[in-house]
Amino acid sequence: MPASTDSASDLDDISFLGRLSEALSQRIEEQTRELFDDAGIVIPVRSCSLLTALRQAGEASAAELARALGQSHQLVVQKCPALLRLGLVTQHADPADARRKLFRLTDKGAAQMALLDSYTAGISAVYERLFEETGDAHAILLKTLRALQDRPLRERARD
Repeated sequence: MPASTDSASDLDDISFLGRLSEALSQRIEEQTRELFDDAGIVIPVRSCSLLTALRQAGEASAAELARALGQSHQLVVQKCPALLRLGLVTQHADPADARRKLFRLTDKGAAQMALLDSYTAGISAVYERLFEETGDAHAILLKTLRALQDRPLRERARD
């Protein structure tokens, strides 16, 4: 059952831009999960980029994955138990440093990533059709993120 959303009036308030962004992310995640189920993809929606980075690295620690993704180490570590439980990754000690744990895709993880690759090719066209209706949200979000990186809200508030 989908989570309840804020009333339209709450999300219409420009000062709640962050909340609106979260609502969009949640809606996309919910609807993507349905598509993943149809495609036989068991990867948690919010772990796709993590598994993509791991596939590119071949083998990596949580810290290395966090750096590659620009995410916190804690967030990456929080995602790992589910990936281990689903049999998508393995974890083992680094032979050079037993305190350091390395992750690697399993055969099942590699097969799931192949399904994700097929899904990604198809969903791009779906998003393009959506953007014909609404405008290119992807481009706007990227532009907004870059603008806030270059000049944070604190600086903008001083103007």
